[in-house]
Amino acid sequence: MIKVISKSYVELGEIEKYKDLASELIEKSKKEESNISYGLYQDIDNHQVFTFIEEWKDKDSLYKHMKTDHFMKIVPKLAALREKDADMNIYTKCL
Repeated sequence: MIKVISKSYVELGEIEKYKDLASELIEKSKKEESNISYGLYQDIDNHQVFTFIEEWKDKDSLYKHMKTDHFMKIVPKLAALREKDADMNIYTKCL
């Protein structure tokens, strides 16, 4: 299993648009056969900070996901609403 943690700082005034686009991405990504879970979380103290937390069957499944039409269409739109590049880490369980 692979876990992805991707943290973004969204421009003030673009939060609702970001959430709408993220909702579409999540809905379509959850339908992928190898997806285990996919969610977006908002920081309780700084509402401009959002974190995607995803789980995938394996690394190949994640890379396949990153080539889907919905990912290729929506992720650049999300990126345009951020203050800076997202901080993304990919993990595998070690213990």
